[in-house]
Amino acid sequence: MDIALQQDANHQFDISLNRPDIQTEKGLRTAVMISLFTDARASDDDILPGNDGDRRGHWADTYSDSSLGSKLWLLEREKELPNVLQRADEYATQALQWFIDDGIAQTVNVLTDWLAQGRMAIYVTIIKADGNTWQHTFEYELKAA
Repeated sequence: MDIALQQDANHQFDISLNRPDIQTEKGLRTAVMISLFTDARASDDDILPGNDGDRRGHWADTYSDSSLGSKLWLLEREKELPNVLQRADEYATQALQWFIDDGIAQTVNVLTDWLAQGRMAIYVTIIKADGNTWQHTFEYELKAA
């Protein structure tokens, strides 16, 4: 069981409350949200959006052989072009690969599309190990280029 996260109208994430308690969930939603929207460390050859040398990454990566999160943040200042959607698909798929590696899922499928100016939809479909399908759509807001 995970603590449930929610995305508000401003596309910010927060802990979901069920007053007076913290809401929990038994599904994959929170794990997928953390995987997609935690900043993975950029590789040495990645072009950084701020060109400031900050490769980000999660602090726990220091203690693990694998990296937590995705590189979606590298797209923050990109223009709305088809190759950006292709990179978003790749980054999201890489971030969710651990579901397959850990035996939670048989397959993970990601599709991205532009919702509106500066807003991307990330459609995630997971075929779980038991054969059941889990689907959810997330929104990701890019900063102005």
